[in-house]
Amino acid sequence: MTRARLGIATSSLLVAILVGCGGSPDSRFYTLGGGAIPASDRNEKATAEYIIAVGPVSLPESVDRPQIVVRVGPNQVAIMEQHRWAAPLGSEISRVLAEDLAQLLGNRLVSSYEQNTAHPDIQVLVDLQRFDSTLGESVTIDALWSVRRSLNGQPKTGRSVIQEPAGGEGYDALVAAHSRALAAMSREIAEAIRSAGAPPRANPRAF
Repeated sequence: MTRARLGIATSSLLVAILVGCGGSPDSRFYTLGGGAIPASDRNEKATAEYIIAVGPVSLPESVDRPQIVVRVGPNQVAIMEQHRWAAPLGSEISRVLAEDLAQLLGNRLVSSYEQNTAHPDIQVLVDLQRFDSTLGESVTIDALWSVRRSLNGQPKTGRSVIQEPAGGEGYDALVAAHSRALAAMSREIAEAIRSAGAPPRANPRAF
């Protein structure tokens, strides 16, 4: 092959590589939350404030990854490379549960476990058994949770099994359905916290 032909072949190969790279679809990133608690369910009047930490949240290994995982059959899932969570899914879930509980309880001192810098009065632990997503159909959450006081009292435990219609065909609708399912679970956890009553305070804190 002559030098000229070799140069043309090399240039053509580089153009093909650049076109191939430029043609790949951009990734989209999604976050949970976004007003899933209706205004009618929010407690606008602040109650006695005590520190609540939500998390850690454990997840099935199959969904504990940056990509959104969708179910495509009874025993088959697909990992969607171009549709990803904006933050680790466990952190997203603990953040949303904390935001929901703060609104439901009227307590501004609710935060995710990762954000909490003080010793909490109550800790909410969550063990997700299922976090299923079926595009255009529904989402399912199956979670074991416990509400634990730092001082005295037995932990309250519960299980939330929630299925929420997707309400649309795309990934935005799927993520919104998960937000509504987490809001429903937050209501059950909030009820357990209310029934436990205010925790004893060993050292009063000033805020």
